[in-house]
Amino acid sequence: MRDTWEELRAQCLACTACGLAETRTHVVFGDGAQDAEILLVGEGPGQHEDEQGVPFVGRAGLLLDDMLEIIGLDRTKVYVANIVKCRPPQNRDPLNVEQDACIGWLRRQTALLRPKIIVCLGRIAAKVIIKEDFKITAEHGQWFQRSGVQMTAIYHPSALLRDERKRPETFEDLKSIQSKIREVCTHTVI
Repeated sequence: MRDTWEELRAQCLACTACGLAETRTHVVFGDGAQDAEILLVGEGPGQHEDEQGVPFVGRAGLLLDDMLEIIGLDRTKVYVANIVKCRPPQNRDPLNVEQDACIGWLRRQTALLRPKIIVCLGRIAAKVIIKEDFKITAEHGQWFQRSGVQMTAIYHPSALLRDERKRPETFEDLKSIQSKIREVCTHTVI
């Protein structure tokens, strides 16, 4: 039997499968259109996301909103989620054991959503979703396909806040995403 969004969210909010459950304020389940053709995936929530229970609401989230706006998107047209649903302490990278404990939630969200495009926000998401040896500096903006889903990775908005020299490359990646949306999406008009 297929999940419903309500059942999946309730189960996820009660999750205690790894140690991150002990230090979280909120589970950051995901946010956006539940019929979105585009799924954006980050690595995990930061402090602001943990406080509010919503992905990408801090400085990186504001930049993500600006990035989406550049190509005619906003959060009402996409779904945003993370590899792990609870904040790793001090915003460290999620450990493999934490990713393994949590990835089932993202898989179930993806099954409900059935996106046509997945955009990985950063190296960690790309390693989990696209391929284990993904190199963000060499492979960002390249397209991969699995089970009919188009996938790409761009620099994480936090990386762009730290190093503005990556922004021109990311602009090109965003234009590529815009082209792919126009090519494969049926109800996302940009």
